[in-house]
Amino acid sequence: MAAQEPSPPSSLEGNKPGFPKKILANSLEDKHLCNSCQKILRRPLQAQCGHRFCSFCFNKIVSSGPQKCSACIKEDLFEEPTSILKQGGAFPDNAARREVEALAAVCPNEGCTWTGTIKEFEASHEGNCDFMIILCPSCKELMRANEQERHNERECPERTLNCKYCKEPFLLKNIKAHDEICPKYPMICEGCAKKKIPREKYVDHIKFCSKFKAPCRFHVVGCDTSVEKEKIHDHERQCSYEHLNLLLHFIMGIKVSLESLDLELKMSQVAGGGLAPVEKTKVADTFENIVCVLNREMERSCTTMEAYNRQHRLDQDKIEILNNKVRQLERTVSLRDLSIVEMDGKMREMSAATYDGIFVWKISDFTKKRQDAVAGRAPAMFSPAFYTSKYGYKMCLRIYLNGDGTGRGTHLSLFFVVMRGHSDALLKWPFNQKVTLMLLDQNNREHIIDAFRPDISSSSFQRPVSDMNIASGCPLFCPLSKLDSKNSYIRDDTIFIKAIVDLTGL
Repeated sequence: MAAQEPSPPSSLEGNKPGFPKKILANSLEDKHLCNSCQKILRRPLQAQCGHRFCSFCFNKIVSSGPQKCSACIKEDLFEEPTSILKQGGAFPDNAARREVEALAAVCPNEGCTWTGTIKEFEASHEGNCDFMIILCPSCKELMRANEQERHNERECPERTLNCKYCKEPFLLKNIKAHDEICPKYPMICEGCAKKKIPREKYVDHIKFCSKFKAPCRFHVVGCDTSVEKEKIHDHERQCSYEHLNLLLHFIMGIKVSLESLDLELKMSQVAGGGLAPVEKTKVADTFENIVCVLNREMERSCTTMEAYNRQHRLDQDKIEILNNKVRQLERTVSLRDLSIVEMDGKMREMSAATYDGIFVWKISDFTKKRQDAVAGRAPAMFSPAFYTSKYGYKMCLRIYLNGDGTGRGTHLSLFFVVMRGHSDALLKWPFNQKVTLMLLDQNNREHIIDAFRPDISSSSFQRPVSDMNIASGCPLFCPLSKLDSKNSYIRDDTIFIKAIVDLTGL
């Protein structure tokens, strides 16, 4: 008999405790257990007292200094110094290691059919199983390893997306905040109602938009009306009387100034003819008075213009406030629409629910949904919820029309899901009712049936702590070849799935 090859080097050698007991395909012997972690020995070391430990466990025990062997104390065999565990006080037990690594093993992950030896399990399967439960580093949700890619791309609420307008990345939860600042976000002109104007070009658009409201060109003399650019001439015709009044007041002010200038000119002519010193003094005083009048007129005009400018700014602020309110109302309406859609979904779910543990799921448009599953656009579908009673367990079905896991591409996979319900605190856990799954023959001749009783140690059947537990069921429920050939399971592009939960003991 050829000698066994040594175990391949592992990146985790010496850094992991023992193998879980449930990977053994055969009965467990105490000699294969670590005296510390009570799991199957991994990289066994034998202490001076004869007891065996995993390399990881031994190093952990002696990391804080020499320790008494707990196994010696438990077996009443303690004697110094052989029962003292310390650094360098144990040697690799290669014989025990070869014996352990030759043991037949199975994968402990639910749904995985892998078999081999412990050596093969550690070398190639441990940590690489598609069925192992892993934690999403972003949202902390538990899932199978083979579901991670789909979760990261489509389901994780913390995933990063690229804006479809500006292509910049952002977190899904920040999508509304990004839409408020996105330079490429499509906007609607309030004048012409043109859609899909990028935010960065919106200002340029309204400068030339004939429908956009702009101040009347008589605003410099007091008209504070804003008019669409294409209707400015109509406004001027309709408001000509008001504009004339404004112009009249403006002209009267100019007339006063002109009269003052005319008086100044006449006084200059008189001064040129030769006036007495007293008269020259009077002329100078008159000029000073005229200058004062003009200064006061100028100050009044400036004050009036400043008032118009302030009013214009206030009007612009009011317009901006109103625009913000309109946008806020639009967002509120959108949220209300989403709420209505959600309520419609809940109403449809309630109308489809049953309360006797029996549920028939009608899946129409089977061909299109099967194509979506093959293309990866929608690999899985969930049924509406159903119940064992009005205050009983809440459940649903999950189907993969192109298979999942070991059945991907070859079988239709059907799973049973325990969901979080309102009455869970009153129910017995774990869920332990027999479940029967059926693909109905629409000629009522040969239904495809599979049934199982829950593994009460599985997390799939414990009381849910999130919306739903991990699905459990039949990855090889029905060969796809049965559905591709002429059959009576598909009629009018529709199939029927039936689930029966045994109510015995409830």
